[in-house]
Amino acid sequence: MEIILLADVKTLGKKGDKVNVNDGYARNFILPKKLGIEATGKNINDLKLQKANQERITKQILEEAEVLKGKIEKKEVTLSIKVGDGGKIFGSISSKEIAEEVKKQLELEIDKKKMQVANGTIKTLGIHTVAVKVHPKVTAELKIKVVEA
Repeated sequence: MEIILLADVKTLGKKGDKVNVNDGYARNFILPKKLGIEATGKNINDLKLQKANQERITKQILEEAEVLKGKIEKKEVTLSIKVGDGGKIFGSISSKEIAEEVKKQLELEIDKKKMQVANGTIKTLGIHTVAVKVHPKVTAELKIKVVEA
């Protein structure tokens, strides 16, 4: 019997796969537990439509991520920090502080966990680049300008 999987089944395949299984296995395990449905013409067509829709949504999300990347890379965020004698910084700038300043200055909501600051924190004055994971396939470069307060 041909079955379209509605969920990942360890020994059979992933969600959306069309697999061939024994009739008893399908009737007694797959169908009662709603792990799959019988592969009829209508169900196969529905699966194709769902996959096409999912691909379209995925493509749209990727395009939106590219637009956000463009916005991030065009601008620069300025942070001020206390500096002692000899240009020595008191403390450091973390990704949390960067995320707060991005929200204030650029009016963009960026999760601090998506930022990849070299060495974890910024400890010197000047211009630094921070990688921001906007999408699993898209990474933007955010410029951070650290100045004396």
